[in-house]
Amino acid sequence: MIERLEQLLRSLIGLDASTLGRGAVERSLRQRLKANSMDEEAYWSHIRQSQTEQRALIEAMVVPETWFFRYPESFSLLTTQARALQRRLPVGQPLRLLSLPCSSGEEPYSMAIAMFDADFAAHEFQIDALDISQRVIEHATLGQYGVNAFRGDDPGIRERYFQREADGSHRIDERLRAVVRFQCGNILGSTMPPSLTDYDIVFCRNLLIYFDRPTQLRALTNLKRWLRADGLLFTGPAEAGVLSQQGFESLDAAHSFAFRRRTLPCPPVPARPILPAAVKPRAPSPLPLRAISAVRRMAPSPAAKSESPPTGDAAAGLRKITELANAGRSAEALTACAQQLTQHGPTAELFFWWGLICDGAGQAEAALRHYRKALYLEPYHTRALAHLAALLVTQGDHSGAARLQQRLKQRETQDAGKS
Repeated sequence: MIERLEQLLRSLIGLDASTLGRGAVERSLRQRLKANSMDEEAYWSHIRQSQTEQRALIEAMVVPETWFFRYPESFSLLTTQARALQRRLPVGQPLRLLSLPCSSGEEPYSMAIAMFDADFAAHEFQIDALDISQRVIEHATLGQYGVNAFRGDDPGIRERYFQREADGSHRIDERLRAVVRFQCGNILGSTMPPSLTDYDIVFCRNLLIYFDRPTQLRALTNLKRWLRADGLLFTGPAEAGVLSQQGFESLDAAHSFAFRRRTLPCPPVPARPILPAAVKPRAPSPLPLRAISAVRRMAPSPAAKSESPPTGDAAAGLRKITELANAGRSAEALTACAQQLTQHGPTAELFFWWGLICDGAGQAEAALRHYRKALYLEPYHTRALAHLAALLVTQGDHSGAARLQQRLKQRETQDAGKS
């Protein structure tokens, strides 16, 4: 039964169910069997004929996990590029932006906030937001969010763009609602709204990783069709590899995960990428990989903060790794990681990037190892926590992911208390 459902999900929405783990499919099946009071065979006959039940199963499978200003560097680059792209448009023509999948609305509303904060007027841009799930579209349209939707964002954002409700939740104001249009849509659908074209900027983050390679290519074909020739595509950190193989090149702006078509010019980005906060080695002297176990006696306590970023050659080495990774040059980036370890010793930041590169190349086991090494050296390394949790979810280890997410929330709570 599980195999048949997995094949059905693949045919309906292109989902490679193995990326979610068999446990997720089994839980969704049990939920729908109970809701319909059916046994497995009766349910299989029912779901093949009922589009309503097909949508219900998809709703059970699609569990959004997002928050406002996730990957904040993407939104900084968004506004810089939007202003440059605007200068290429006829006078008075608004910028067209797309968020797909938009989930429960945090991403497209973040795009709108970033545009307003960059002094764009409401008539200068329009954001379309699509998702396959009617349930999350309804949530997004309502525009009411709990505290978990705000993680490390500027507290002023809530004051400027949200109204606090009696139950402690936050509701978006009408400025945001006016510039974001929500509708259901499937990136693989042959019939999409006629307006789904000529976008200047598209956010399609952490979707391709759930597709097998043929489905990824179908999705990218549609994205290319909807994106203007000089437009920008923002993806998730683990999706750089497939983009670089399909005619896109990175803008080389760290942590933004932004791409353009390889043969076309694009507005300039800052020449010097933003260097991620690196971690100074805890060991008194560099250690080779075979001696990594010796770090155990020097591991920091859970409350330890990252030390100052390394300087000189160590910083340059990390910068080279980030540039290669953001450009989708995975093999060279992996070689640079090994060289960095040999020359400068183990750091949490190095192992985080090593894991991220392996993650993007589809090397899940290697990614797990490196993320865990990063967390061994720095237990509250927030990006390693977030990416390892996401990877565990794809492997069906939801309890392990939940533990990491709880640790991440503890760190965010600590940081909020100190700010």
